[in-house]
Amino acid sequence: MISLSPAAPRLAKLTALSVGVAFLATACGGTSTPSSTETTTAPAGAISCPAGDGAGASKSAAAAPSGAVPASTTTSPEPLKIGSLLPTTGNLAFLGPPEIAGVELAKKEINAAGGVLGKPIEVTHRDSGDTKTDIATQSTTALLGMGVNAIVGAASSSVSKTVINQITGAGVVHFSPANTSPDFTTWDDKGLYWRTAPSDVLQGKVLGNFMATCGAQTVGMIVLNDAYGTGLAKNVKAAFEAAGGQVVAEELYNTGDTQFSSQIDKVVAAKPDAIVLISFDEAKSILPLITGKGVKSGQLFLVDGNTSDYSKVLQPGTMTGAHGTFPGTFAAEAFTKELLGVDPALKDFTYGGESYDAVNLIALAAESAKSVKGVDIAAKLKEVSLGGEKCTTYPSCVTLLRNGKDIDYDGQSGPVTFSDAGDPTEAYIGIYEYTAENTLKPVKSEFGKL
Repeated sequence: MISLSPAAPRLAKLTALSVGVAFLATACGGTSTPSSTETTTAPAGAISCPAGDGAGASKSAAAAPSGAVPASTTTSPEPLKIGSLLPTTGNLAFLGPPEIAGVELAKKEINAAGGVLGKPIEVTHRDSGDTKTDIATQSTTALLGMGVNAIVGAASSSVSKTVINQITGAGVVHFSPANTSPDFTTWDDKGLYWRTAPSDVLQGKVLGNFMATCGAQTVGMIVLNDAYGTGLAKNVKAAFEAAGGQVVAEELYNTGDTQFSSQIDKVVAAKPDAIVLISFDEAKSILPLITGKGVKSGQLFLVDGNTSDYSKVLQPGTMTGAHGTFPGTFAAEAFTKELLGVDPALKDFTYGGESYDAVNLIALAAESAKSVKGVDIAAKLKEVSLGGEKCTTYPSCVTLLRNGKDIDYDGQSGPVTFSDAGDPTEAYIGIYEYTAENTLKPVKSEFGKL
């Protein structure tokens, strides 16, 4: 067993999440939710994280408006065509199923309500792969050749960077449900790039602050060397150091690497109170190697790229007490049931809500613009996200639009209020804890503004 430095109790100097952080108390659906009296107990000798109540801003699916959805006063000569560029291969393939299910669920509900501008929407799915291949470029070329008006994806920020100019240069909306790199905020995208996932500026602040509240004074980091990994690491480090902590080791690895012993040895040798792993699917190999060095699982902190169900791939107990974060509210039980109706094999629901919201927003913007052209849709996306009457489903929102009302869409991922740059200006970050079965249970959801 290695000797890790003790984490002395202290009051962390938390960095501000703009106007603040709210710990919400709306009950979350599902049998895995801990009761409000349950406490979090860290393994002996490890840091101790504050207990949550399993609460978050989970939402039940809103009821459809009473009566029939009014017909559109404008009929498009062509249907709204949406392509998805989501991972079915590569190091983010585990995110593909819930994202694709979210897209399909939105399509189903939109078409059941009469479609967009008098026609059913069409969705074509293509694989994004990862940065080791050129699959994303090939898939994008195929989708553009089909005349899509919008593309939902990619999940990886690095993959999106390889195709964003190709998509926006064609006058097509590029809408990611999962890109978190801050680089997209200032990208020259002709107003055509949008996302429902918040910038990693927010996730970084939440994770850095949370580790400080757990009593960690020193942190080691193992980081994927790409736009996502290094960008998120920068924000985690800034928040943790602002809270009075110190990053004592930061080791990088590259996409496609299969050997991680050197990075792990250097981080463990620094004897940090906590270890942050910023990775994708490589976590399946890295996590057992870290715990095999004697690091307690309660000292591990994961992020959206790897906070997943490990019950089928790691030995029971490997992840007990570890924590992870990813953007969005805790998935409501009613919504997860709907996603399972689309794909019964789903094991987690990461970015399913963001994908569902992306399709709904594209459809509502097309209705508002009375056009399926990409540039017209983009011109209305901010407008349908703020300043009008609140609504949470396509049928309810499109009914308001067709009755001449302004709308403010808030979806399954939480409030959606876009900036001029196409970024969410407010969002939730969910914090999760691992059980002895290596599955996730929600701890709390933190709200912040960007």
